[in-house]
Amino acid sequence: MELILNTTWKVTIFLYKDTARDKDTMSVCFCPLNNRGTNASELLSSKLKWYNPVSLPKEENVLANQKICDGDYVLIYLDARRTYMIKMQAGQTFHTHKGYLKLDELIGKEYGEPIKSSMGIYFTTIKPSLTDYIMKSSRNTQIIYPKDAALIVMFSGIGPGSRVVESGTGTGSLTTALAHYVGPTGKVYTYELRSEFQKNAAKNLERSKLIDRVEMKSGDVTLGGYEERDVDAVILDLATPWLVVPYAYEALRPSGVIVSFSPTIDQVVKTTEALRENNFVFIETIECLMRSMQVERGKTRPNTMMTGHTGYITHARKILPLPIQETPRAPQEATDPIQEALEPKENSEEMAEEETA
Repeated sequence: MELILNTTWKVTIFLYKDTARDKDTMSVCFCPLNNRGTNASELLSSKLKWYNPVSLPKEENVLANQKICDGDYVLIYLDARRTYMIKMQAGQTFHTHKGYLKLDELIGKEYGEPIKSSMGIYFTTIKPSLTDYIMKSSRNTQIIYPKDAALIVMFSGIGPGSRVVESGTGTGSLTTALAHYVGPTGKVYTYELRSEFQKNAAKNLERSKLIDRVEMKSGDVTLGGYEERDVDAVILDLATPWLVVPYAYEALRPSGVIVSFSPTIDQVVKTTEALRENNFVFIETIECLMRSMQVERGKTRPNTMMTGHTGYITHARKILPLPIQETPRAPQEATDPIQEALEPKENSEEMAEEETA
C-alpha cells in the first residue's frame, strides 16, 4: 500500500509473513516519488530508510464465558414456575424441595448442562439475562417491569457512551437496564432520597456486575435539581415528576429526551402541562399492556392471567426557547389631501351651529 505525503515523498507499507518467527509482519519505508516505478522486491533490497518491522498480533476469538466460575450468579431451572438465582460458592450446598445441589459439582460446568439433585431430580443451569436480573431483584419497593423498561430505553434513545440521569432509584431494576445499555463508556447518575432503597439497589447492581457504570447520589431533586449538565436523557420515576421538569430541562442537552413513568393519570396530566410550559416538544403518553399466550396444539389461547396496568410512560424532547416575534403592524393607507378636502365631514351641521353660538 502506498500513501502520498507531499510532492516529494511517499510511504510504502508491506504486510508479509515472517516464516522464521511465524508471525504476520508490517514494514514501513519512506522513499521519494521518483521511485514510483520501483517494484516491491527492489524496495526491500534497497538502502532506503526502513523502520523496524512490527509484528501484528494474531486475531483471537474472544468468547463470552460459557463455563460456571466460582462467584458467578447462575439461574437454576426446574420448570417455568420454579427458578432460583444463586451465587456459586465452593463448598456450599443449595437446598430445594426436590433435593439439594452441591455447588462444587456445578463450578467448571458449561451453562445449560443438567445436574442431578440428591433426590435424583434434574435441574438445569442457565446464564442469567438482563430480564432475569430485573425480575430476581431484591425488592423493598415496586419494580419497573421489563415491558416498561424496554420502552423507556427505546424512547430515551440511549446507547453505548450515553450519559443518563435517573430520579427515583428504588430497587435499581430500571437502573440495571439503563446501565446495561449505556455500556462501559457511558454513565448513569441515579438519585434516591431514602438510604435503605439506595443500599438495596447497590446490592442488585453489584450482582449484575453493572455497579461500575452507575454513580449513586442522595438528595431530593424536587428541591435542588441535578448537578449534571448536557446529559442525553433524564428518566423520572417519582411521585411528583412535574416539579422536576424545569430541572430536567437545565440538565439536558438540546434535543435531549425526558421520560417519566407514573402509575396514575393525574400525575400524567400535571407532568404534560409542565412539559408544555418548559419548551418540550413531541410530548406523548402511552400505556403498555402485555399478554402472554398458552401455546398447545388445538388449545392455543391467551393466558387467563396477564400483566395489566403498571404505569403510564410520558416522553418528550427538549428544544431551545423560540425567539420573541414582534406582531407586525398593518400598513397605513396613503391619503389623497385633495380627496380628503372634498369629502364631507361628519356632523358638519352641528359644528356650524356651535361656531354661530
